[in-house]
Amino acid sequence: MSLGDDQEGSGGYGGTGQTRTRYPEGGSDVYGGARRGGRSSSRSLVTVVGVIVLLIAAIAFANRGGDDSSSSATGAGSRPDATSTAPSGTKPVKSTPGVIPTGYAHDAQGAQSAAANYATVLVSADILKPARRAELVQQVFVTDKQAALTAKFNKAYSADFLSKLGLDQNGDAASGHTYVSRTVPIGTKVTSASDTSAAIEVWCTGLYGTAGADSTDPVTSDWFTMTLQMRWADSDWKVDSFSQKDGPAPVPGDDKASSADEMAQAVQEYGGFTYAR
Repeated sequence: MSLGDDQEGSGGYGGTGQTRTRYPEGGSDVYGGARRGGRSSSRSLVTVVGVIVLLIAAIAFANRGGDDSSSSATGAGSRPDATSTAPSGTKPVKSTPGVIPTGYAHDAQGAQSAAANYATVLVSADILKPARRAELVQQVFVTDKQAALTAKFNKAYSADFLSKLGLDQNGDAASGHTYVSRTVPIGTKVTSASDTSAAIEVWCTGLYGTAGADSTDPVTSDWFTMTLQMRWADSDWKVDSFSQKDGPAPVPGDDKASSADEMAQAVQEYGGFTYAR
């Protein structure tokens, strides 16, 4: 659920791998049978060590950065760039459950992480609550834009607007109902970046609507892209302005819709994520 499309400065809020060692087959009595000579044991140990060394060498070769001069001759261009999945070495942003993460790296990667996390806030149920809105604006936006944006949010999310969503003036759903507005970033893209600013596009999917037995606005999903103009201020990335547009959206699947109770329970039981690269 969002404030409106293409409106700048406003918006609604494995398994584990294991190595198996195959032992020689013998009798049922593990202590019985002939005693093996020391030379055979030594030879086996050397063989095992040799195999381990070869495995380590193979893994190291596979994880190289792809700077082999012969790569062009072996068709390496068809392989993904190793840097696309390699660890960046940048310390992940610190986060606390229920608190917007802060302390992003001062680079394009940090700006993307900040934009992804801020997108989940700007299109959330909390932004509809007057008691939370001012706090969220202070945490997400640069200082010189906070007053103007707070006024715009308050005007957009008026009591009349909230009533159309089935919410009271405090942004709360009626008894027996759960209002849902949750955003899930799919990916980010840097369209411009400098030492003090960055333009980040965040492709998102989300859920919005009211879960309840007699709800006239059932929870549904949508796809949209947010463009956030980021600014480096007070030793962190903050939002200067943002806009939103529809899509890109995939072809809808044929999943069976869950009941209102199942949807409300899922939203209450499953928490959100902190996004970082």
